[in-house]
Amino acid sequence: MTRAIFNKLQHKPAVMEPAKILMSLGGAILAVGLILNLAPWLLSWFGKLPGDIHIENKNSVIFIPITSMILISLLLTLLLNLFFRK
Repeated sequence: MTRAIFNKLQHKPAVMEPAKILMSLGGAILAVGLILNLAPWLLSWFGKLPGDIHIENKNSVIFIPITSMILISLLLTLLLNLFFRK
């Protein structure tokens, strides 16, 4: 291993990457919390799309938001591909 490669590896802070991830997750949680608190109508569609399963009996409720979760997965995939594309 040459000295130049060793110096590049040595100066890379390994602690910064997890810190950035944690700060991003905290910001995302804060944003969702603010949306739920200040503008709950923005997420009122969740669970009410065609394909979402809602079964209610006397003693139990089963809720499976299949279509809503597929839509959220597609949106998150598009956003993450835009931000982390090399």
